Amino acid sequence: MKDEKDDLRGRTKAFALRIIALYQTLPKSGSAHVLGHQVLRSGTSVGANFREAHRARSNAEFVSKVGDCLKEPEETAYWLELLADSGAVKATKLASLLDETSQLTAILTAIAKKVRARC
Repeated sequence: MKDEKDDLRGRTKAFALRIIALYQTLPKSGSAHVLGHQVLRSGTSVGANFREAHRARSNAEFVSKVGDCLKEPEETAYWLELLADSGAVKATKLASLLDETSQLTAILTAIAKKVRARC
C-alpha cells in the first residue's frame, strides 16, 4: 500500500501535467500567454516544493517548506481565475483544476497542522 507522501507526490505531479496540458492549448499571444506562463510556473511548483519539503532535516523545516508549498496552489487558483474572468478560457474548462487547487490546499494545510502539533 502506498503511503500518504507517495500518493500526494503522484497527485501533485498529475496536477502539474494537467496544468502543462492547459498551457499548451492557450493562445501564444496577448494576455492568455502572460497568464498562462504564470499558471504554468505556479502550478508545476506545487509538486516540486512538496518533494523539497520531504528533504527537510527537521519537523520545523518541514512545516516551513510545506508553508511554501501552500503558496503555490493559492497563486495557481488566482491565475486560473484570471484566465476565466478575462474570457481567455471558459470557466467550465477550469472548474476541475480550481477544485484540485482547493483540495491540494486543504491537504497541505492538514499535513502542516499535523506535523506542527508534534513539534
